Amino acid sequence: MLDIKTIQSLRKRHLGPSFSVSYQEPLHIVRGEEQYLFDAEGKRYLDAVNNIQHVGHCHPVVVEAAQQQYEKLNTNTRYLNETIVNYAKTLTDKLPNGLDVCFFTNSGSEANDLALRMARLYTQSKQTIVLDAAYHGNLSSLIEISPYKHDGPGGAGAPDFVHTIPMPDLYRGKHRGEDASTGYVNEVQTAIDYIQQKDGGKPVFIAESLMGCGGQLVLPEGFLKKSFELVRQAGGICIADEVQIGFGRMGSHFWGFETCDVTPDIVTMGKSMGNGHPLSAVVTTREIAEVFNNGMEYFNSFGGNPVSCAVGHAVLNVIEDEDLQHNALDVGNYLLNELNKINHPLIGEVRGLGLFIGVELVNDHHTLVPAEKEANTIVNRMKEAGILMSTDGPDHNVLKIKPPIIFTRENADELVFNLTSIFKEIS
Repeated sequence: MLDIKTIQSLRKRHLGPSFSVSYQEPLHIVRGEEQYLFDAEGKRYLDAVNNIQHVGHCHPVVVEAAQQQYEKLNTNTRYLNETIVNYAKTLTDKLPNGLDVCFFTNSGSEANDLALRMARLYTQSKQTIVLDAAYHGNLSSLIEISPYKHDGPGGAGAPDFVHTIPMPDLYRGKHRGEDASTGYVNEVQTAIDYIQQKDGGKPVFIAESLMGCGGQLVLPEGFLKKSFELVRQAGGICIADEVQIGFGRMGSHFWGFETCDVTPDIVTMGKSMGNGHPLSAVVTTREIAEVFNNGMEYFNSFGGNPVSCAVGHAVLNVIEDEDLQHNALDVGNYLLNELNKINHPLIGEVRGLGLFIGVELVNDHHTLVPAEKEANTIVNRMKEAGILMSTDGPDHNVLKIKPPIIFTRENADELVFNLTSIFKEIS
């Protein structure tokens, strides 16, 4: 086995320099099991941040499904195969009526790019409304609509067809207090008015129902529902990006958009969908799918292959058979409650739904100056204590907690105990 220094040297030589490594002292992870990762020395780490391994690292049911299908067949969607259609039916059964046409892809980025293509073809417009600090993927088309990237280091800003509204943040955002939701809805209406006055285009609105890179941000009540109504009144299309938050993580609901009482025109999903296997999808209405069927074939060499579909189906079965959505609700509520008991001046707000939680740190409760340095210190100290977390938000001052949804109350206690100890030490 290669040592850390050798791996770092080879990485520096053969991987692009823009790849990042977590933690000040990088980890050499060699094995994963359930909600744990193990390094080359055998040390166990509680994984409190990996929402991709949704039902746990190397879940035996998922591994077996992949192995069995790989032994039989792995090809593309140009052949009839029951694996893909059975999976598509089971997946769409989890969605509201009318969202019943699947397009399979390989990553959340691919899914969001395809969703944009569909929406823009349907509306005959590139005019797009996005939330500030949003991130929707790493393709060029998605960097354009991701303020988290195009307004960050190395970014070139938004193109003129992308309209950014302020991040709907009740704690540190532009609009706060009782009328905050209305304030953010009005921002959406302003963007729609501008689009219509500019060229009469119909808007495409894409949003996460809970923002990931925005800092595990729960949207103001009523904001998304009213925004969807305004966009549709203008002849537009609404896309729900469920890449980070879908598949039962919310606890109370299977999908994030359900927590906002909306039904999108297009849903994108990925990450947890394949429990680490490269699998994603776009699900939409028959009407939109038929418009997209304009003579240009949609083909994806790997999207919808039998192995991927077998893996995805296994993930759905595990979520149901192990009652993991309920676990996300129970443990998530418990963890939120315990985190709120930590009394420290750095803690500005604890927020989240299910097992999608953020702890925002500030240096001053009046000016709300973000505590980025302190957040980074805490994450690295937690790593030393054997618990993996990370930071998020436009100011990188939010401790993010989004573990596999098999996380237990005992895991939550371990996390809170260590986090409390570290907060006391840095007082």
